[in-house]
Amino acid sequence: MGHQQGYLAAAAGRLRGNKSDTINNTLVVTRRLLMAAAVLLTGSLVSTASHAQAGPFAGMAGVWSGGGTVTLDDGSRERIRCRAVYRVAGATMNMTLTCASDAYKFQLAANVVDQAGVVSGTWTETTRVISGTLVGRGGGGNFEVTANSAGFNANISLRTAGNRQSIGMRADSQFRAASIALAR
Repeated sequence: MGHQQGYLAAAAGRLRGNKSDTINNTLVVTRRLLMAAAVLLTGSLVSTASHAQAGPFAGMAGVWSGGGTVTLDDGSRERIRCRAVYRVAGATMNMTLTCASDAYKFQLAANVVDQAGVVSGTWTETTRVISGTLVGRGGGGNFEVTANSAGFNANISLRTAGNRQSIGMRADSQFRAASIALAR
């Protein structure tokens, strides 16, 4: 019986009781454990990334740029260049939007939170030193919100589709409207 096991081991390229056989087996087991750990880690990272993208601000995180037009209270329109930065963490988002033309500039910052499809937060327009509240509805990168403060009201719509985004604003002040198209 002992000869038979020895013969089978030799036929398989191993010698029974060989020290290098034990080392090789240990290496094989170690490699398999490392491979299993890598598969589990990759799976958890993919799960985390897809979970992060499933929130109300899914697909918005990052830097966007583009242009559009702004309409002032005298009816004049100017072309603007814009840059938006979205920082998304689950149901919260911090956004900065800076737009400028040769004669006009605005910097809008907002901090919002989503609670079951209702979006609320605060905003600041730093070049005119005004701030207020935001409230609206939406999800999946598409929102309709109202921005309010003393002497300023604006309706804002934001639509995100893949790597394209459009922002529309209508206001009742010196700044009447904006239409912006962004891409990343």
